[in-house]
Amino acid sequence: MSELTIRTASADDVPELMALWEVAGENAARPDDRRELVEQLMARDPDAVIVAELGGTVVGSVIAGWDGWRANLYRLAVHPSARRRGVARRLLGEAERRLARLGAERGCAMVLEGNDEGAALWRAAGYAPQQEWRRWVRQLDA
Repeated sequence: MSELTIRTASADDVPELMALWEVAGENAARPDDRRELVEQLMARDPDAVIVAELGGTVVGSVIAGWDGWRANLYRLAVHPSARRRGVARRLLGEAERRLARLGAERGCAMVLEGNDEGAALWRAAGYAPQQEWRRWVRQLDA
């Protein structure tokens, strides 16, 4: 097996990220990802998107967002062919270190209900669901 590399994503990675999220992401209940929005995120916060690479191919991702008050973790995704190799743990560790360096004291993760495999990873990493909270969403019009 090639060596796993964890690094900040670049705009060149966006097509691979989109393909990864198509096969490994929780896409059922969200609008389609759009390349221009990922590129916009990278332009605003160049270090927010972290990828795992094996043999020159992006096999994992996490978005570590910090707005100066809250730290949020999104799109922790690992390609099915690369699972059970510690990829998600390495990505999460790098995301947490980034957020801590920025001043974050607590990380919040978005985990789809029914994603038992994902929930197991988050629990093993020390995260717990907050049953008293629900996410409220509205699509914004430009």
